[in-house]
Amino acid sequence: MKQREQWTSKIGFVLAAAGSAIGLGAIWKFPYMAGTNGGGIFLFLFILSTLAIGLPILLAEFVIGRRGQQDAVTSLKLLAPGKKWYWIGWMGLVTSSVLLSFYSVVGGWILSYLVRAIFFSLQNRDYGMLFEDIIANPLEVLFAQAAFMFLTTWIVQGGIKSGIERASRWMMPLLFIFFIVLAIRSLTLEGAMEGVRFLFVPDWSFLSGKTFLLALGQAFFSLSVGVTAMITYASYLPKEERLGQSALNVSILNIIISLLAGLVIFPAVFALDHSPEEGPGLTFVIFPAIFNEIPLGSIFMIVFFILLLFATLTSSIAMLEIVVSTGIRKKYHLRRKMSWIFGACIFLIGIPSALSFGTLSHLDLPGGTFFDFADVLTSGIGMPVNALLVSLFAGYALSKAETEDELRMHHTLHAVWKAIVRYAAPIAIIAIFLAYFLNG
Repeated sequence: MKQREQWTSKIGFVLAAAGSAIGLGAIWKFPYMAGTNGGGIFLFLFILSTLAIGLPILLAEFVIGRRGQQDAVTSLKLLAPGKKWYWIGWMGLVTSSVLLSFYSVVGGWILSYLVRAIFFSLQNRDYGMLFEDIIANPLEVLFAQAAFMFLTTWIVQGGIKSGIERASRWMMPLLFIFFIVLAIRSLTLEGAMEGVRFLFVPDWSFLSGKTFLLALGQAFFSLSVGVTAMITYASYLPKEERLGQSALNVSILNIIISLLAGLVIFPAVFALDHSPEEGPGLTFVIFPAIFNEIPLGSIFMIVFFILLLFATLTSSIAMLEIVVSTGIRKKYHLRRKMSWIFGACIFLIGIPSALSFGTLSHLDLPGGTFFDFADVLTSGIGMPVNALLVSLFAGYALSKAETEDELRMHHTLHAVWKAIVRYAAPIAIIAIFLAYFLNG
């Protein structure tokens, strides 16, 4: 019988986990969320949420995954037999499916830009108008979304070592290097320092329960916490690997890439006289504008959208892997078949999100369009609630002996972590929710 795969190395796991975490969360979503929520204050709350709440819960997911050595649902059943904790796994599966359904739409936008870049048709354009034209074209967005889901499924059906790990090993280092180059160029634009001030100087008037909840949701979104992705990835991790260092590496890489994205976007926003409040289209408007200002910009544009596609894929393959690993359970020979079936289903679920800015733009749902509604449902509700449950499970359902065996850290550090997942993180998540719903 075919055996369950494992990561071939620690670096392979860290890069895959970081790729799942970083993706569009850091590059696409962080800049526009920061841009519409006060810049520096959002960055401060995001870093605070990532380190104080996201990191401990990320580590909790690592513990559950490696301890169970199965998909999230099965792992939770094995670790808490006869109890209902396994519903965390099912909730994570639903959340990740909805998340991937609209995430794949953004992946499709990237493919649309990449094709235009390859044919050198992105120079000297009104990029705001171009973005609006692309997302309002129903045939283009659906075809591009389908192409993106095809790429995602093709990688996942290849398995852990041949598919996910191999792709992540060279995607992430290239992306990191390229972003450093872009940040340096953006910072040299005339008027760039205004953008730096916007990113790093907090505007305390934006401090509210809503901003804190959005920052917490962004931390969970960019860390892939609350969708059981990290439970799934950690289940393929050998017992000898140290979880604490891996979780810290993933969290720090996520913050660094988010900062780099901000240092690329916001200096250029102010230097090129754009508004930081342009919303989801911010990345697609600002990056081409930067390349328009530099020598060989058309070539850099092609490379950038290829790397952005890679970063997007590293997250999407994690989300699809959650669904596939749950669907196949121990029937590993069904991986290829089930990958294509689930990939097709998620594409169909994502059609309303793809049409949200054109054919279905008239729909007025909580949060705005169907695309916005799916985002609120996952980032604003599903991920924080599931992260809360993961925290409670690790804090109360797992014994001290079980968590010590997995973490193998100094008893003081273990005690601090246990206190955070038992008390601090749940209280913080609940308090932020109450502040949002009671005060806005």
